[in-house]
Amino acid sequence: MRSLILLLSFLCLVNCKEDKTSETELTTTGSSNYTISFENAAHHEAEITATFKGLKTGEAEFRMSRSSPGRYAIHEFAKNVYNVKVTDGKGNVLETTRPDPYSWGVNNHDGTIIVNYTLYANHGDGTYAQVDETHAHLNMPATFMYAPSLENDTFNIEFKPRKDLNWKIATQLKLVEGNTYSADNLQYFMDSPTEISDHMLRSFEVDGQKINFALHHNGTAAEFDDYFEKVKKTILQQKAVFGELPTFDYGEYTFLGCYIPNATGDGMEHRNSTIVTSTRSLADGADRNIGTVSHEFFHCWNVERIRPQSLEPFNFEAANMSGELWFAEGFTSYYDDLTLTRAGLITREDYIKGLTGTFNYVWNSPGRQFFNPIEMSYQAPFVDAARSVDDINRGNTFISYYSYGSMLGLALDLSLRAENLNLDDYMTLVWKTYGKTETYYTIADLQQTLKAYAGAEFGDAFFNNYIYKSGMPDFETLFETVGVQLKQNIEQPAFGLRLKNQVITSNTMVGSGAYTAGLEKGDKLLKIDGVEINETSDLNKILGTVKPNQTVNVVYERFGKQRTVKLTLDADTSYAISSLNDLSEVAKANRDAWLGAK
Repeated sequence: MRSLILLLSFLCLVNCKEDKTSETELTTTGSSNYTISFENAAHHEAEITATFKGLKTGEAEFRMSRSSPGRYAIHEFAKNVYNVKVTDGKGNVLETTRPDPYSWGVNNHDGTIIVNYTLYANHGDGTYAQVDETHAHLNMPATFMYAPSLENDTFNIEFKPRKDLNWKIATQLKLVEGNTYSADNLQYFMDSPTEISDHMLRSFEVDGQKINFALHHNGTAAEFDDYFEKVKKTILQQKAVFGELPTFDYGEYTFLGCYIPNATGDGMEHRNSTIVTSTRSLADGADRNIGTVSHEFFHCWNVERIRPQSLEPFNFEAANMSGELWFAEGFTSYYDDLTLTRAGLITREDYIKGLTGTFNYVWNSPGRQFFNPIEMSYQAPFVDAARSVDDINRGNTFISYYSYGSMLGLALDLSLRAENLNLDDYMTLVWKTYGKTETYYTIADLQQTLKAYAGAEFGDAFFNNYIYKSGMPDFETLFETVGVQLKQNIEQPAFGLRLKNQVITSNTMVGSGAYTAGLEKGDKLLKIDGVEINETSDLNKILGTVKPNQTVNVVYERFGKQRTVKLTLDADTSYAISSLNDLSEVAKANRDAWLGAK
C-alpha cells in the first residue's frame, strides 16, 4: 500500500508540473521589440526593425499613430514610412493588406511578426521626428509602428547611436542595459521622446530626485551653466506652489533641449520629461527659451498628473478633444511668466507690462460671443498644429485656450487674493485631491474644489460667469488691489482691420466699422477720407485727423474693380496696463504676495 501511495504521489507531481507548464505557455504575454539605426542620417532616414511577439492566431494588425501625446490634432505619421517588409518568426515573407492609410494587416503568421521599414524624419519639434548628422530627435508616435493587441505588454528598444558622431541617449524610458530601454506599455512608450546627439548634460537633486537637462546646442559649456542656474530657480519656485515635486518614475525628470538652427521652436510635456526646441541659441535667446522651460515643467503637475478625464486613455488613432484645456494649458500659461517673475528672471514691472498683449487679445476678441472657454478648448483638434489649405475665420471666432485660460488664471488669482486667499493654494488643493492620487478630474470637479476652497458662492459665481459663459471679470477693480492701472483710450479711432502695403491682410473684425462697411481681407485701400494712400502710407497719421464715430469715404479695389463705401470709425477699445509707482502699504503687500518669491 505504501508503495502504491508513493507511486500515485509521484505521478501527481509530474502531471501537476506538466499542467502548470501548459498553463504558463498559454498565458505567455507578448512584447514589442525595436531596433533603430541611422546609417543614412545625412538624408534624414532611420532604419527600424519592429518585432511583435505573442500575437494571437488569425489576422494581426500593426500601424502608425495618428496623434501624439500633448497634441490634440490628427498627424498622419504613416506618410513618412516606406520600404516596409514583413516576415514571420522563421523569416518567411508575409503578404500584407492595407485596410486604411495608416495600418497594415497580416495573416498566416506564427505568433511573431517582424517588420522592417525606413522612416523619413526632418522636423525637429515636440511632435515629429528629425534625423540628420546633428542628432536623432525621436518622438515615438512619429517614429515607431505598434501592434494594438500588444498595447498592455512590454516595449523594448535598442538604439544604435552613431559612435562616429559621439551620440549619447537621453530619454525617460527605463534603462535595461547598454543602449536598451523599456516601457511597461504602449501609453508610456509613446509618451517617451528620445534625444540622441552629442549633447551636454547637467543635473541637480531636489528632495532625493534628480532633474536632468540634456542640451543639444552649438554654444559653450559656460553658457549652459548660466542657463541651468535659471532653470533651477524656475523649478524651485514651481515646487513652492505645490509644496513638493511629483514622484517621478525611476526618480528622474529630464529636459530634452535642442537649441539649434535646424530645429523648429516648440515645447511638449511628457510624464517624466519634456522637449524644448528653439532656433535661438543661448547666446541670444536664453531669456525667451526659459519661458518654454517654465511652461513645460509646470505641466509635470498640471496635465500630466492633474489630468482631465477626457484625455484618458490617450487615443493614438484619432484626434483627442478636451474641454479642460483652458485649465490644463491656460492656467499653466499663467504660471510660466509668473514663476519667472518670482524667480527674479523677469522684473515685476516687465511682467505687469507684458500682460497687455494677451489681455487685449482675449478681452477684445469677438470670439467670446461664439464660444466659452470650454468650447474654445474643444477647438484644439483644429488648431493645435493641425494643417489645412482652406481659408478660415478663426480671427473672429477663436481665442487660444492658452491665452484665454491664462487670463482666467489671472482673474481667479486676483479675485481670490481679494478674499485673502490665492490661486497657489487652490492649485495645491487640486494637486492633493486629483494629481497626487492620479484621479482624473472633470470641469465639475474643478468647480467643486473651488467651492470647497473659497466657498460655494464664490466658486459658483466664477464658473457660471466666466467658464460656462464668456463674461469678463472686473479687472479694473482687481488690478487696483495690487497697484496696477488698467485704462482704455476710447478717444482714439480704430478701423478694425490689419493693413499691409494697402491690402487688408486678415478678415475684418466682427462688429467693427470695417466689417459693417463690408470691407474684407484682400481689399486694396486707395483713399481714406479723400487722402490717397500708397504702400508707405502711415495709417495712424491718417486716423489722427478723424475721431471715433466719424464717417469717412473709403475707396478700395476688389477683384480688379474700384468701389467706394462709407465707414464709421470705431473707438479704440484696446487696454493699457501699467504699474502704479505710488503704492499704498496694502497694495504693496498684495503685490509682494502675488509676485514675490515663495
